[in-house]
Amino acid sequence: MSDKVTVLVAGSWGTALASVLAANHSEVYLWTRNPEQAAEINKSHTNEHYLPGNILPSNIIATTDMETAVVGSKAVVIVAPSSGMRQVAHSLKQYWKEDMLCVHATKGFETESMKRMSTVISEELGIAEANVVVLSGPSHAEEVVRHCPTTVVVASPDDKAAAAAQELFINNDFRVYTNRDLIGVELAGALKNIIALGAGLSDGLGFGDNAKAALLTRGLAEISRVGVEMGANPLTFAGLAGIGDLVVTATSQHSRNWRAGSMLGKGMPLPEVLESMGMVVEGIRTTQAAYAISAKLGVQMPITDQIYHVLFKDRSPRSAVESLMGRDRKAEMEAISQETWEQWHS
Repeated sequence: MSDKVTVLVAGSWGTALASVLAANHSEVYLWTRNPEQAAEINKSHTNEHYLPGNILPSNIIATTDMETAVVGSKAVVIVAPSSGMRQVAHSLKQYWKEDMLCVHATKGFETESMKRMSTVISEELGIAEANVVVLSGPSHAEEVVRHCPTTVVVASPDDKAAAAAQELFINNDFRVYTNRDLIGVELAGALKNIIALGAGLSDGLGFGDNAKAALLTRGLAEISRVGVEMGANPLTFAGLAGIGDLVVTATSQHSRNWRAGSMLGKGMPLPEVLESMGMVVEGIRTTQAAYAISAKLGVQMPITDQIYHVLFKDRSPRSAVESLMGRDRKAEMEAISQETWEQWHS
């Protein structure tokens, strides 16, 4: 079998994963729409816009041609922004072969349809959703590309597909666990970005560690509540894709979502925040989708609700915090009711 592996596209996370794969495989093709970026990667072995100051392995080959990138590969790893996932998967379709392994590492929803990324990919490639493996977990691209010890999870209800993805990525710097709960891993990875925005808002307002700890804890309960309603295993949210990814994204200045939230908390308008970031902030689109999902399912997501109103309804961050603190008194374990757990186990 060919030892060629393909990564679509060459953003920060796609480039970092390509560097992991380059340690394990002889040829890693990295697809980008940008000819100048492809030339830089091939000539200088750098991707300065997304991962400045890092030298990439020489066996990463960048190309703007999808056919060149995909044909002959044993696996395709899709790391497109959620807003572009359907288009990238559609472009991949004509070169797709049934014996290829499909992995995606995008944390978000298709805003218009509220669909998870594995659903979008399965629709466009014409394959079962169980044949799409999701990679998630606490993993900053800036640290992965420097070979800092990192642990992630790959999920699929198909044990063989999950094991193949584990084998594809695992090495001494990049430890990989498997999980059968594709829905839970995918939802956890997407929804934690909303809570990371909230953590940044809290820090931007100068509210301190007590407030952020409460936000993360109640945020995890919120993620778990909607996740279980959508068919996830509640235990997934206590793992790498859940609390692990939530902690790293909500507490680190590497996190785009935390940085965006912090700027908003300091009073910067959203358009200026997005312009200054220069990269996709998935939590913003995810907040739109999650707000719609919570309304559709009738599941309370109070933190998401307040962040939605800050982002899109001109509510001040301070007013949003006051609304959360002034909610009706609750018992803590109402986060996930016993009936919901019993329903999942039945």
